[in-house]
This record gives sequence, C-alpha cells and structure tokens, in this order.
Amino acid sequence: MPKFYITTPVYYVNDVPHIGHTYTTVAADVLARWRRLMKDEVFFLTGTDEHGAKIENKAAEMKLAPQQYSDEIAAKFQKAWQELNVSNDNFLRTTNPAHIRAVGKALQQMHDRGDIYLGKYQGLYCRGCEQYKSERDLVDGLCPDHKVAPEKMSEECYNFKLSKYQERLLALIKKDQIKILPVERKNEIVSFYEKEGLEDVSFSRKNIKWGVPIPWDKSHTTYVWADAFLNYLTGLGWDGKAKKSKIENLKSKMFMWPPTVQLMSKDILRVHTTIWPAMLLALGLPLPKTIFVHGYFKINGQKMSKSLGNVIAPGDLVKKYGTDASRFLVMSAAVFGHDGDISWEKFDDKYNADLANGLGNLVARVSNLIEKNNLELKIKLEVNGHLPLHKKYAALMAEFKFDEALKLLWQRLRQADETLSEKKPWAIKDAKAVEKILQPIAQDILNVAGLLKPFMPAIAEKIIAQFSAGQIKKGENLFPRI
Repeated sequence: MPKFYITTPVYYVNDVPHIGHTYTTVAADVLARWRRLMKDEVFFLTGTDEHGAKIENKAAEMKLAPQQYSDEIAAKFQKAWQELNVSNDNFLRTTNPAHIRAVGKALQQMHDRGDIYLGKYQGLYCRGCEQYKSERDLVDGLCPDHKVAPEKMSEECYNFKLSKYQERLLALIKKDQIKILPVERKNEIVSFYEKEGLEDVSFSRKNIKWGVPIPWDKSHTTYVWADAFLNYLTGLGWDGKAKKSKIENLKSKMFMWPPTVQLMSKDILRVHTTIWPAMLLALGLPLPKTIFVHGYFKINGQKMSKSLGNVIAPGDLVKKYGTDASRFLVMSAAVFGHDGDISWEKFDDKYNADLANGLGNLVARVSNLIEKNNLELKIKLEVNGHLPLHKKYAALMAEFKFDEALKLLWQRLRQADETLSEKKPWAIKDAKAVEKILQPIAQDILNVAGLLKPFMPAIAEKIIAQFSAGQIKKGENLFPRI
C-alpha cells in the first residue's frame, strides 16, 4: 500500500485563523482525502506553533500566561478545522510535553555531533518574522512583510552550522531530490543558494523564557523555528532519537516518514528549504520528497490586514456558505501555486453560478424528472479510475491543479445541463425515451459526485446516496441561492 504523508505548517498563535491558513489546510485535506480514495496509507498533520518572543509579548498584552493564551488560540484553530470538516490525523501543538522532550533530545544530538556551537549573533532582527534579516532582504530599510525597520541585535546564542550543508542541499534541490514546486519557486531558491549562500543561524535566545530550554544550558531557550520544524517528526510520535527500535515503531507512525508533500505559503519557503532540510541532514533522517508553495490571497487587490478590516475568517465563510461550499469557493478561487484575488462579492457570484444554479439546480432537475417518470435507472458509482474523466482528474490532482480538476468536473456538469435543455425530456410522453436521455446524465452526476468527495465530502455523499438509490427522488435544495 503506497504511503502518503502530508503536512501543513504549524500555524503561529500570534493571531486567530484567517483565509490564508484555511487555504493551506483545506488544500492539504483535499489531497489527503483523494489519496485515501486511491487506497493509500495516509497521515495528515497540522497544528500550532506556540513558543517565542512574539507569543510571550502577546500574552502579556492580553494579561494572560503564555500557556493560557496559546490554549485559547490553538482551540480556535481546532474549531475552524472541525467546522470545515478537515480530516487531519493529528493536531500537534508545540507546547505538547512529548514534543518538548523530543526537541531537547534532537538538539542534544546535533550539539553532540558538533553542529551546534556557542557564539554571538549580530544582525538585524525583525520581531514580526522572529527572524534575522540581511540588508538584501529589506525594502527601503524595512522588512517587506511587516513594514518595520529591524532592530540591531547582538547577543550570545547557540548557532547551528547551516553553512556546512550549503553544497549538499543545493545539489539535492537541483536534482529534485527535494522537489520544490511550482518550478519558479525552485529557481528562486537555487538563485538564493548561488548568490547569497547559507550562513550559520541562531538556534537559541538568552532572554526569552517562553520556549523549549536548551538541554545543556538552561539559560537559553530554543529559537522558535528550530522548535517548530520538529513538529513534522513529533506529529508522527517521534521521540527525538534518530534511530528507532521495532517497539518504538509500533508506538508511532514513524514508518510514514519522510513527508510526501509539505504544503505552505511562500513567506516560509526559504526557511523550509534551508534550515529545515539541514536539520534533517544533521539528524541523519530522510528529507521531504516535495515542498509545494501556494500564493497569497488579496482582497479586492489589497493585502489582507486588520487595519483595513478586510480579513476573512474561516468561521465567517462557513456561516455564510456552509462547510462544503466554503471548501469549494476557497479551492477554486485561484490557480494553486499562484496569487489570487478574492472578495465576498466574487464568492457570492461563484456560489450562485457554480453551486446554486449549476450543480444544485442540475441535481434537482434530473432527480425530479426521474421521480416524476417513476424510472428505475441502472447506474452505479464508477470508482475503478478507468474512465477518461477519472484519468484526466487524477492527472490534474497529481500536479496540484485543484482549480483545473474542479473546472473539469463543472465542464461535465455543463454538458449534462446542455443535453437536458436540448432534448427537453419533460416534454416527452414515452417513459423509455425519457429514460434513454436521463440515464447517461444521471450517471455523469454520480461520477462527478464521486470525484467531488475530496473537495465537498458531505454534499458528494448526499448526491451519491440520492443517485445510487433504487428509486431516485428529488431531495433537499443543496445550495439555497444567495
């Protein structure tokens, strides 16, 4: 049985979930559900990143202990993914005691092997990113993401020998042994390696209490990125040791390692293609197979921001459109891997056109005609993957072309709708002639519903149940018009 291990990043709890987090998580869920349909052994991991200076400060602002603050925000992420029917196998919080123990063991191993050493870090530090920046990263002296000037900082810290892995990682990326998609993102990273290169990076902070203590020096806590990356291992039950015994393997899902696909947005691509794989090399562990990077959403051409009041929360989507329609709208909003422009108006238009007037209306018309004519159709759900529709769909899904996979299904629905309008079965008295028209259309609806399961699981199951029944009856209105 093929293995399929998919991850989202652990989302930073400095803020509540928004549509950017939703996009990554629903995309990961679509892939996980599709691979389960393909009968793969699937493990899908998501979670929250809860340590660091920013969380310590945010909790203080809210007059809460950092753990209490983290608990509240992590619960909001969990609720959001439940509302969106996300089928993750684990939700890893970096404040989980087992994760903290494993991080300590992993750092100790890297230190013992000489990959972590005491030094001093001098540089420009952006608190928003919780990252050191080079002058080249800045735009007009400001962090391009947070529009603030980084602080000059100099402090004693434990550094990780990132530079040691420069040539090895560059060779692996060039050969696609770590496949970075879309290809322009791979080119961007190769260019970064060749022009700027890797420098050793700070792995600890001395004056930050809210973090995983460095095991050999408790006056330091682990730099938040080093802690967060290890979630991809601890989420499978990894205990921090590079080699696993058979007994430990039974307790964990480590046989799923390495990740088949790691999904993320482009702002964290660089750290995921430098620090993260270097840590795995230092631990002697296999590297992720594919890193896929999606774009950002703009709202009516503007960047999402709280000050503009244009942030779209997952709960608001579900409240307005329902779970499955929200999943559809998010996944069809842009070419996956590129930026997209969205708005409530665009969502309303797409909901009405594709769901209320499209899929919902076709299902209602066809099931109503079948019931009126008292037809017993001989159709069944095709799941063998041999139909041309299945093959085209599978090829698009394998290339992460989710929007095109949905367009393919809607093209089939439109063809069915056109056949219905052209042949006008409601005007025909002969039941056999009506059956001849409706049978292939009903079969198309059933086939499309089968392939819609990864995107719209509950609605797809409703349509499958309705069209697989011996006597098909008109059901409820699937998508009330907005």
